[in-house]
Amino acid sequence: MLDASITLAWCFEDQATALSDSVRDRLTDEPALVPELWPFEVANALVTAERRGRLTGSQASRFVQLLNQLPITVEELGRAGVLGAARALAQTSELTAYDASYLFLAASGGVPLATTDRALREAALRTGVALIEPA
Repeated sequence: MLDASITLAWCFEDQATALSDSVRDRLTDEPALVPELWPFEVANALVTAERRGRLTGSQASRFVQLLNQLPITVEELGRAGVLGAARALAQTSELTAYDASYLFLAASGGVPLATTDRALREAALRTGVALIEPA
């Protein structure tokens, strides 16, 4: 399970960390899981970066092509009861509902979470969700 903060660190050198590099390297041996809002978060960050002159359109397109080649599975969250569960988890963990979707998916799937987001890491620790650490 990876979140947009890890994904975008692969695009922006100044955001790269040992953790983001380690997660990227793990994708050669094991697939990653993301919630269905992940493509929208990544796309929004790329569009914003283009508008601010941080990326060119061709750089953003190349990054999207790279992501499309990686073994990343987008998991639908539209199951019954997910709305209430995500809302409750966001409330109790003091996260946005968007970030709570990553925590929810990791917890319900029993998979570790890779994120550089401090609040999301802390919420994962509080709720017993394992975190992926740098290799």
